[in-house]
Amino acid sequence: MRRIIVAITGASGVIYGVRALQLLRQVEDIETHAVISPSAFRTATDEIDMSADEIKRLADVLYNYKDIGAAVSSGSFRTAGMLIAPCSVKTLSGIANCYNDELIVRAADVCLKERRRVVLLFRETPLHAGHIALMDQATRNGAIVMPPVPAFYSKPASIDEMVTQTVGRALDLFDIHLPMVKRWKDGPGSPGQH
Repeated sequence: MRRIIVAITGASGVIYGVRALQLLRQVEDIETHAVISPSAFRTATDEIDMSADEIKRLADVLYNYKDIGAAVSSGSFRTAGMLIAPCSVKTLSGIANCYNDELIVRAADVCLKERRRVVLLFRETPLHAGHIALMDQATRNGAIVMPPVPAFYSKPASIDEMVTQTVGRALDLFDIHLPMVKRWKDGPGSPGQH
């Protein structure tokens, strides 16, 4: 059983973390360990039609946001890494500056020090120089910054399809390949081929 940490912060785009948990429930050999900030639950009330209890039930294991003594705060607790979806500016700043005042940043810092994959679906636009500097530093620390930009080559027919495609591509970075993810095709006549 592979473990993956999924964190949801209060940035707009809570559906990305929720969809990750929904999709990962369909993968037999994955156990999800979730950390959800209070701000994420607040944002969810404006963005999705799910209660806090419904969101919490999606995870195999749920940790308290302030519990820095939780299993995922230790490098000896083995995981495949961590997906933060969406990732707020505050969380990005904590990761870039190793400021571990709560469990999401602590778990990310642990994954980075153990050289495990950390993927940040950074959800902010437009960007100022401070945001760009934080993304640079987080990348230097070992994180992958992946703004949730839609892949239009997949010809999404709905927001739901765009969200699923983006989350599926983020999970690809953990070698979790889902059948509903549309791939760029190789071969004659494919988009981009001459």
